[in-house]
Amino acid sequence: MAECLDRLKVITYYRASTDRQGRSGLGLDAQREAVHNFLAQRPHTLISEKVEIESGRNADRPQLAEAFLLCRLHRATLIIAKLDRLARSVAFVSNILESGVDFVAADFPEANRLTIHILSAVAEHEARMISERTKAALRAAKARGVRLGGDRGNLPAVAAKGARASAAVRSRRAVERARDLAPLIASLREAGRSFEAIAAELHEWGIPSAKGGIWTRQKVSRLMRRATQR
Repeated sequence: MAECLDRLKVITYYRASTDRQGRSGLGLDAQREAVHNFLAQRPHTLISEKVEIESGRNADRPQLAEAFLLCRLHRATLIIAKLDRLARSVAFVSNILESGVDFVAADFPEANRLTIHILSAVAEHEARMISERTKAALRAAKARGVRLGGDRGNLPAVAAKGARASAAVRSRRAVERARDLAPLIASLREAGRSFEAIAAELHEWGIPSAKGGIWTRQKVSRLMRRATQR
């Protein structure tokens, strides 16, 4: 059982630039070989394989969007062959971060962490610049005789505001996951499945519930209600 839990769930994604390359397999075989060699070194469970036939300049990639969805549903990692298959623009990095999906490039496994570190460094630099500008503005205001300092009695209110913001983020993520799963559950309901049967199927397919526990009828029903929230 422990060995099963340690297995990495993966969605593989390959892209060919033209229809001709897609039909001939030009480039795709090399990508598959690179990914398979990478995965052969670690225990894993392949959930799905997605192949995109798109121009590298085309930002509309439905197969990539579906791969993101499957990764979120199964809490899996997206595996690509080469970083340049996806990361030729800042737009992809932004999409990855917004998708909430972990990804690994077989030719450069450290790329994901490196990308995050670079973005963090940029954000840290910007925060430092904002802090320095704020301090400079406060010094200028103080020099003009402006009285500085706030009411420290407001700290509990600030803490409460932070807690509300944190709860709002958790709630938003729960709604987003519910909307990811809602079409699947709705199709099963249309096929005549009960909530109990759907819970059993979700568990069998390896799709984790919100907090990683066992799916129940109540959880499925609650998720469908949450999917309708704004």
